[in-house]
Amino acid sequence: MKKTTLEIIRSFSIRFPMLVNLPLNSAITEISASFKTKNKVLVCGNGGSASDALHIVGELMKGFKLPRCLETEKQKKIRDMFPENFSFYVENLQEALPAISLVSEISLMTAYMNDKQPDLVFAQQVLGYGAPGDILLVLSTSGNSKNVVYAAEIAKVQGMKVISLTGQNGGKLRKVSDILLNVPFHDTAVIQEYMLPVYHVICIAVENECFGEDEE
Repeated sequence: MKKTTLEIIRSFSIRFPMLVNLPLNSAITEISASFKTKNKVLVCGNGGSASDALHIVGELMKGFKLPRCLETEKQKKIRDMFPENFSFYVENLQEALPAISLVSEISLMTAYMNDKQPDLVFAQQVLGYGAPGDILLVLSTSGNSKNVVYAAEIAKVQGMKVISLTGQNGGKLRKVSDILLNVPFHDTAVIQEYMLPVYHVICIAVENECFGEDEE
């Protein structure tokens, strides 16, 4: 892990001392490794956690804290193929960390829930999108949301790693998670308050691992 990434985590720990025991280093390392092998992250949750899933994808798929200039070879291809739009593309497009929210495909979700078992709506998408080396990042304050637990189980079938962001006891997700980020609170509203800084620092640190410079 880069020294600059460790500094990001250290700064987070100073601001949120109640979260210092979470395995952030492991989560950041796993997600970064997945992106570096051209894999992707799938994200899901219910209610407020569905909004968090969308938020996470928004931070990963475009620049967050760092510039993400297009790779040199990609710039060359654009110049060769579409020289008239070269500056427009290069000045605006950013390298992405491929992430997919499983909460926003309304037509697919409603069709599936109408035809089959609604609790498998995320699992169906994991079956369709997931591949070995990918990561499923799930959010559930209780850790017991059936549709999320089922998605995690199918992710394991697909050869994926499961990272869960939950409340204190982790619920049923504890058993199926490769990495459990269980914030030490019981109240749903408080858990949600502390989930945001956790996934924010993960997105910032992963971006730094993939695009940032390291200290000499």
